[in-house]
Amino acid sequence: MTFDGKIVLITGGAGGIGRAVGHAFARAGATVVLAGRDVTALADAVKEIGPGRADHVAADVTDPASAARMVETVTARHGGLHVAVNNAGIFGAAAPVADLDAGVWDGVLAVNLTGVFLSMKHEIAHMRAHGGGTIVNVSSNIGAHRRRPGLAAYAASKAGVSVLTRTAALDHIADGVRINAVSPGPSDTPMSLLPGETEAERAARMRTAVPAGRVASTSEVASTVLWLASDASAHVVGHDLVIDGGVTA
Repeated sequence: MTFDGKIVLITGGAGGIGRAVGHAFARAGATVVLAGRDVTALADAVKEIGPGRADHVAADVTDPASAARMVETVTARHGGLHVAVNNAGIFGAAAPVADLDAGVWDGVLAVNLTGVFLSMKHEIAHMRAHGGGTIVNVSSNIGAHRRRPGLAAYAASKAGVSVLTRTAALDHIADGVRINAVSPGPSDTPMSLLPGETEAERAARMRTAVPAGRVASTSEVASTVLWLASDASAHVVGHDLVIDGGVTA
């Protein structure tokens, strides 16, 4: 899986899975552009990946104008866009549906679902006009595959990403744009830690909570993203690949 000469855009690229995906694409030869709202964190991630291999662009994927500028900036600076990984996402405060604040609901759907739609809208438009490309959306095993009490907004948003991915894949495969999703379960990021929980305590909890006995490493998720973005998966269209150690098996 080599990406020599390819330009790869990653939203939510400053940390966690997005950062690991950036490292993996850069090692495979791509020029990586990390997008997000925290410019300082983005600059740190670019420095970590290495000079000449990565760039960053400030973007708010919930804002239509900002999402459009994000893609315009990437293509203007680097001459194209071949792969996009739409990874930006938030959990939001947990609460039962009857107690869920409408603002939390709006905020989670704005980032997790509308943000993927707006990013894809402009990514696809460029790719369609320039010979095609591949897109991988980061969903979750919570949503279409599994539900948990208190996470209605998150689950609804990620289920929406799964359905949006499949629909967009059907809409645009004839345009040469191939679209899939990954749905990680608990991964080695702060999002998998309970409030106040240490990594050691999480590891003990995962020994019984996950059939595989542990969280996924971010590099394992990144490897799956690269496979879906590569020619090795050329006949995979509209798939949502679950990476959760057997939780939803």
